[in-house]
Amino acid sequence: MQVGIPREQTPGEQRVALVPETIGRLGEGIEVIVESGAGTRAAFLDDAYREAGATIGDPWGAEVVAKVAPPTAEETARLRPGQIVIGFLQPLTDTAGVERLRAAGVHAFALESVPRITRAQAMDALSSQATVGGYKAALIAADRLPRFFPMLMTAAGTIPPAKVLVLGAGVAGLQAIATARRLGAVVSAFDVRPAVREQVESLGATFLDLGIQGEETAGGYAQELTADQQAAQQAELQARIPTFDAVITTAAIPGRPAPRLVTAEAVRAMRPGSVIVDLAAESGGNCELTRPGEEAVESGVTIVGITNLPATMPTHASQLLSRNVAALLGLIVTDGAVALDWDDEIVAGACVTGKGEA
Repeated sequence: MQVGIPREQTPGEQRVALVPETIGRLGEGIEVIVESGAGTRAAFLDDAYREAGATIGDPWGAEVVAKVAPPTAEETARLRPGQIVIGFLQPLTDTAGVERLRAAGVHAFALESVPRITRAQAMDALSSQATVGGYKAALIAADRLPRFFPMLMTAAGTIPPAKVLVLGAGVAGLQAIATARRLGAVVSAFDVRPAVREQVESLGATFLDLGIQGEETAGGYAQELTADQQAAQQAELQARIPTFDAVITTAAIPGRPAPRLVTAEAVRAMRPGSVIVDLAAESGGNCELTRPGEEAVESGVTIVGITNLPATMPTHASQLLSRNVAALLGLIVTDGAVALDWDDEIVAGACVTGKGEA
């Protein structure tokens, strides 16, 4: 059986779905065909793939095609009925792309749709990439802030540490907290789920109590707040945000617009030179003034709305993603052949087109 790894065509996408070190773990009977240059932008050269046992060639004829970004219309036209496609397929937002895959007759497995259950943890690409995004967000905040993150005691006097607020304590938020703490900042964090308070405090951060508490969904996400709760939360945040030097926002719910946590008034009340890094920019942003894909300055406050942060750290992001893809392949490939068990909740849950078909 063959697994094809194409070179990503989406602008800015530097990751690759499988890295050389993972190929040897796929098991007997699996041949990997990698398009020339597929891993170059992530620092994985063709020679490394050859040394790992892969073939450099046309990946589109393989039984399984593993990608990062959704296939373009041109790429989808190269698929044939019965093929398997694995990738971040954006099933809740890219309905046109999913419909193209359905029309092509393929079994499309969206990494975003892998159920968040214990047995599927090794396949949880959302979490692995959120780890990269949270880490990079803290670095961006430290880079853009015109102040030191740590406290410094110098001959010229003592410089107090930066105060950082992280909104949302999921995987990305917790990684942002840990990284900002390692850089020496004084970190506070807020999440509507009271259950994460212990995790926040275990990382050395202070849990910011805004008097608003929500529930956690079965998938581990924060349940959307009511309009009254959102209004109360924003009012309290507006009073607290100006006391921080940097704010990192991570609150996102797949398939829905990002909740607005930082109002324009709150931004304008911050000290000049302050920084907001909005990890939810791709779904509209947690900050009212975020411009998705851009970096803006409003009243002296830098608002970073860079999308797809994991792609800016493609080497380790690809390594983590590759392990997720390999774990999913291990579920759908048995003894070197595709074997789709539609009674398996992971197989059925991740499949967005061709579900239940032979």
